Amino acid sequence: MTAPATKIFDRLKQDHDDHRDLLDQIAETSGESAERKQLFEQLTKELKGHAAAEEQALYSTMLRKPPTTEDTRHSVAEHQELDEMLNDLAATDMATGAWLTKFKEFAHRYRHHIEEEEEDHFPEFAEYLNDEDKRFMTGVFDRRKDVEAAEADVEAVEREHAKA
Repeated sequence: MTAPATKIFDRLKQDHDDHRDLLDQIAETSGESAERKQLFEQLTKELKGHAAAEEQALYSTMLRKPPTTEDTRHSVAEHQELDEMLNDLAATDMATGAWLTKFKEFAHRYRHHIEEEEEDHFPEFAEYLNDEDKRFMTGVFDRRKDVEAAEADVEAVEREHAKA
């Protein structure tokens, strides 16, 4: 059994690896194909479910640890920006070059976000967590992720209208 000290971070990294695979699969599709639509919907639900569960499990805990508050707020803000980008992609015609351009920008931003989490934030956060924190976070994440993903909508909202 994985020690509680690493389980939550291992669980998050596994999701990130799954997301990287989905991004790669989508990049191999073209036009408004059924495959692209299905993969994009899967990615959207996965990412929204993951982000919501991560915020409820990891980031709610890290906000209570003053040395990690700034990095926590940064990551949560990035979640909001990425969510808006996903909604904008959903509002864009998949058959256009604009969709592919927006998708590439989204994929780049998301990969940067998860690399920052894995390389910078997770190791820093681990220093401030005890085993009870880690067990709690793993339990919350595992309980909430599938529920959040099932409830996530693929919302078509153009980015310039997202803040209106």
